[in-house]
Amino acid sequence: MKTKFLVLIILICSFKMSAQEQKMAAQEIVKFKATIENQSKSIKTIKTDFVQIKHMDFLTKDIETSGKMYFKSPNLLNWQYTKPYQYSIVFKNNKVYINDQGNKSTVDAKSKIFEKINKLIVGSVSGNMFDDKEFDISYFKTKEHYIAKLIPKIASIKKMIKQIDLYFPLKDATVSEVKLIESSGDYTKIIFKNKVINAKFDDSVFTN
Repeated sequence: MKTKFLVLIILICSFKMSAQEQKMAAQEIVKFKATIENQSKSIKTIKTDFVQIKHMDFLTKDIETSGKMYFKSPNLLNWQYTKPYQYSIVFKNNKVYINDQGNKSTVDAKSKIFEKINKLIVGSVSGNMFDDKEFDISYFKTKEHYIAKLIPKIASIKKMIKQIDLYFPLKDATVSEVKLIESSGDYTKIIFKNKVINAKFDDSVFTN
């Protein structure tokens, strides 16, 4: 009796998961990629609030932070954490400028690994990450989102990140959520809110 009940629970859970995520058909993938790529070409700037959730298995509670993000094409980026602490990271001119509650530092980042990480971050924000040379990509859909799941092919990236999930609302061609899954199984989820595409703001936001 217990075995039958367990099998029933597994079947129900399996049905729910399959109902939530379905693989996209080949034609859907072509249309979806074309829409995203066309949209990314028109993106000059992005201004958005974000909530970042860090999950680590050894912690009983996830760590939540929030702030603002500014992006300017092709590769200017400012992650500005405002709660529960003040911390900002600016990617600019092959350098990383860090401001940790008034303590400023600069990291020279001309290495190839940094270029890959910077490209990965910028691609996550803009959604333009469909590079089959660097990722094995699979596509899914739910009632609310299209989802692109990217598995890095490059060894240096694979050491840090096992998988990247990008969530696109059905009626929006820009990313609303990013999930970075580490090789350990821990993950970071970033949810974008109040996003404004091609917002006007001064370049001083990239001065840390």
